[in-house]
Amino acid sequence: MIAVLGLLVGVALGFWFQPDIPVALEYYLPIAVVAALDAVFGALRAYLDGIFDDKVFVVSFISNVVIASGIVYLGDRLGVGGQLSTGVIVVLGIRIFTNVAAIRRHVFHA
Repeated sequence: MIAVLGLLVGVALGFWFQPDIPVALEYYLPIAVVAALDAVFGALRAYLDGIFDDKVFVVSFISNVVIASGIVYLGDRLGVGGQLSTGVIVVLGIRIFTNVAAIRRHVFHA
């Protein structure tokens, strides 16, 4: 519950302060957001399954963002940033939908 509240507070602060993202990092922001959402939905699923661990969540959150951004950065350096970016989005998207399906089954018993 604290993670969800932290996410909501962070989003609200982002809308309030409207921070400027450096142009060099704008390409990585959507990847980082999707990676962070994957960690949040995974944490929510773990919470509903009764196996949530805050340390695992923090490590998952940070490592997802760093690894996904690192893969896209490597792709940029190799000249295939678009392809690797698409791959990261597809993999994380599949994980998000898998977690959402498990949450739906848990909440609605369907």
